[in-house]
Amino acid sequence: MKVILVIMFTFVVCNASFIELITPIPKDIKYDRQKALLGKKLFSDPILSRDNSISCQSCHNLSNGGSDNKQFSTGIDSKVGNLNSPTVFNAIFNLSQFWSGKAKDLKEQAHMVLFNPSEMDVNEKELIQKLNKDPEYSAEFKIIYMDAVTLDNVIDAVVEFEKALITPNSKFDKYLRGEMDSLNKNEKKGYELFKSYGCISCHNGVNIGGNLYQKFGVMKQYPDFTNQLGRFNATGKEEDKYHFKVPSLRNIALTAPYLHNGSVKTLKSAIEKMIIYQVGRIPNKEDIQKIEAFLNTLTGDKPRILKDL
Repeated sequence: MKVILVIMFTFVVCNASFIELITPIPKDIKYDRQKALLGKKLFSDPILSRDNSISCQSCHNLSNGGSDNKQFSTGIDSKVGNLNSPTVFNAIFNLSQFWSGKAKDLKEQAHMVLFNPSEMDVNEKELIQKLNKDPEYSAEFKIIYMDAVTLDNVIDAVVEFEKALITPNSKFDKYLRGEMDSLNKNEKKGYELFKSYGCISCHNGVNIGGNLYQKFGVMKQYPDFTNQLGRFNATGKEEDKYHFKVPSLRNIALTAPYLHNGSVKTLKSAIEKMIIYQVGRIPNKEDIQKIEAFLNTLTGDKPRILKDL
């Protein structure tokens, strides 16, 4: 793994002037607006949980960075999870969902959350009954779906909404599109350091992450490791132990705390720890500050659908 990382790092540094490994978020994405607006209502409605106590919004706050800014989220009956909730913003661009990648797409992810005893713990029959008893939901489902209220249609509407939750036009996206003055000198230097330290080896692509799995503690074992098995829980393969989906850095300034276990409270600390344990280097404070300045340019516009009535 160390050899592979060195090769990747060398490739990135040597070819930095010839290839751009990060691409801007598209300004628009295709989705069914009518379904998405229904999904928007469902996303924020605790009716989707067994006891009507929590909604998708409870763990994925749409008014901030698409996460809940807690170390661990709370499900029904005050059950506390053991992994930090990733942002739902730009999740459509991830290769899979959850830290372990156990869901291949947003549809599987929504299904798993609904039926997880520690999250929504829904009963399908009871959920359909609740939605049918609600005059607004009953009417909307009949207009949009030929078979009205079904579990598949509930999930389809929620996923269509989540698909629309993209955050384009960050300062860095504008820079990538040729608006060179959108970043100041410090931010540009931070991006160069981000590349030269090797962070870009894992954090690349349109979501600046979310497109591969990586071992937690590649170069050095993390000191307060929680023994989460990561990808192994999805595949059962020994070689996948302690591997996690690389998180997106989009809107990273808004989604503290950090890491899969939510153990790091500040962005500066996360930068330092990842450089030490993932790429095996010791960053100085000035470099950390400049990389943080760059990461702050990754905050994009709020999704347009959140402005729709």
